[in-house]
Amino acid sequence: MPIHYYDQDAASKLKDKRKLTAFLRNLIAEELGITQSTIAYVFCSDESLLQKNIRFLNHHTLTDIITFDLSEQDSELIAEIYISVDRVKENAEKFGVSYQTELHRVIFHGVLHLCGYKDKSPADKALMTNMENRCLQQYFDLA
Repeated sequence: MPIHYYDQDAASKLKDKRKLTAFLRNLIAEELGITQSTIAYVFCSDESLLQKNIRFLNHHTLTDIITFDLSEQDSELIAEIYISVDRVKENAEKFGVSYQTELHRVIFHGVLHLCGYKDKSPADKALMTNMENRCLQQYFDLA
């Protein structure tokens, strides 16, 4: 189950990729029961992600993440997840958290979307936020 991390036109400064990969594998297995997955995380600038947002989703706004589920069967997970490092930095400051915490929140957010979690309605957004917080606590081993 390969999970790859690429810095496209922005440096993510992502730490401990092996630990993160193991955590994501376990999360996907628990949520979906899938052990065959290929996920590419691509870290990029606001401008790069804005162009993808316009081209593929017809949204003319900045965003921190876009998740593309490319799976062709229910028994596998194939995806590309694009994350704006600029948005992550700005949101970390806005919410008063470290860059690494916000980066991991967004990384988990992408996988949670792939696991079927939504964030359009207030109830869905609350559940997504709860799951993100749970992932952060488990990953960083917070009491």
